[in-house]
Amino acid sequence: MKTLLCLLLCLPAAASAQTDQKTSPYDSAQFSWRKPVPRQQLRDLKPDRPGVTESPFTVDAGHAQLEVDAFRLINSGSEQETREREFHVAYSMLKFGLSRNTDFHVELPVYSNLKQRPATASEWQDRNAGFGDLSLRLKQNFMGNDGDKPVALAGIAYVRLPTGGAAGRGGVEYGALLPLNVELSKKWNLEAQLEADLNYDRDEAHHYWRWQPSLAFDYQITKKLGLLAEGVARWESLQQQWQTALNLAPFLKLTDNLQLDAGTHLALDRQIDHEYFIGVTVRR
Repeated sequence: MKTLLCLLLCLPAAASAQTDQKTSPYDSAQFSWRKPVPRQQLRDLKPDRPGVTESPFTVDAGHAQLEVDAFRLINSGSEQETREREFHVAYSMLKFGLSRNTDFHVELPVYSNLKQRPATASEWQDRNAGFGDLSLRLKQNFMGNDGDKPVALAGIAYVRLPTGGAAGRGGVEYGALLPLNVELSKKWNLEAQLEADLNYDRDEAHHYWRWQPSLAFDYQITKKLGLLAEGVARWESLQQQWQTALNLAPFLKLTDNLQLDAGTHLALDRQIDHEYFIGVTVRR
């Protein structure tokens, strides 16, 4: 009788614990690129764009996601001796889910146009246009990938190949990123990232280091509309000084698998670039 009474007393607590626990879309089976996750079990769409701070969440196994800069204009800082203007069209990131916590990316700069001129001149003198440098990337999530924890963390490694000729950087580049996401509430997210890059300077014909930490907040204004505000700092071994920017980008989630965004990178000093962009994310 005492045993039965204990069981009856424990049932409400057990039911409550089961109700409160978040379930993962992967609980029912193990999925991979050969055994895709069923579409009705896909996690929320969480692309790496629109900010510099990327997402620690991976694409569901067996599914593809395309993130595109439909248009991006970049103007160099006003204190640089040589002014540059970059124009990108269909700068694409194709992502494919390999397993529960791993996805693979191919960065495809379909069309890039680079113009240069001395700061004292008014006419653009040099122009290089065409396909840019191809990048290969791998993302590995370490925690919180299924949305069952308020904190998510991942690591990203990449290599950029000099496939763009005169329109590219001119040498092989490498980098690693450590993105973090903290769910502060149902409407607020905190995002942070540490990035280290070994970039190539075409004019000096050698590599240099770049460190780029960033911190961002995104606010879900409505179920479909959100706003990202991001601060970015950058240090390069060439100039050996910090540069800062403020990024603002609204994003609109039209469907569960389609998101639009637009925004600007506002320079907070005279060395850093000004950027304006419009983008789209599609998942299949």
